[in-house]
Amino acid sequence: MPRFFSHQVADGTARIIGEDARHIALSLRCRPGEELTVCDGQGQDYLCRIQTVAPEEVELEVLSQKPSGSELPVRVTLYQAMPKGDKLDLIVQKAVELGAWEIVPVLTSRCVSRPDGRSAEKKRERLQRIALEAAKQSGRGRIPQVQPLLSWHQALEAMSRDPLALFFYEQARQPLGPLLRKRPETISLMIGPEGGFSQEEAEEARSAGLAVCSMGPRILRCETAPLYALSAIAYTYENWEESQL
Repeated sequence: MPRFFSHQVADGTARIIGEDARHIALSLRCRPGEELTVCDGQGQDYLCRIQTVAPEEVELEVLSQKPSGSELPVRVTLYQAMPKGDKLDLIVQKAVELGAWEIVPVLTSRCVSRPDGRSAEKKRERLQRIALEAAKQSGRGRIPQVQPLLSWHQALEAMSRDPLALFFYEQARQPLGPLLRKRPETISLMIGPEGGFSQEEAEEARSAGLAVCSMGPRILRCETAPLYALSAIAYTYENWEESQL
């Protein structure tokens, strides 16, 4: 069944406008009486019946409502050190598909890409569009937000407030698996740029209370590492009962 996001759901009705309305009317050629799913972007799905359809606006009647079943049982924030080129496009797309709650770009000492305020905001707008399309494609119940660029110390301070904050460092020996047995409500994870983290940054992370941990014996690329971590988290918590046997 077709699925669309809309923030205009209230009092038993829903409205879809813009590109999605044109897609429904012109590409899918939907007609009044047909049903589709509308998600409010905050984790609620609505089964709806089309009342009127036009390229400018689709009006729908809400038939039923239920929580989305596609969200992770834990909120995961990805703090990603700025990579070179367009790698962050891929990271955001796949992180959304794998269930990340939000993505926060971070400037660390070895980041080659160091956008200024204007270019960083322009890049964030593009990344948010990528997140939206990835959320649609993967059937997410909410649209993860790409947050403004943070400095290294701003990111450390934010992560230190989470019950489980993971700092992935290639020289660490602590495995990830035992850390995930805690099953907190929120998790944050920090992934480095192409050159990784410096030893000083690893020590600062440890001093801030972050769990400095390893992804195993292989050195992963900066665009592979967050996908590894998110996949491990998703597998663990979506199969929690089995993992405790």
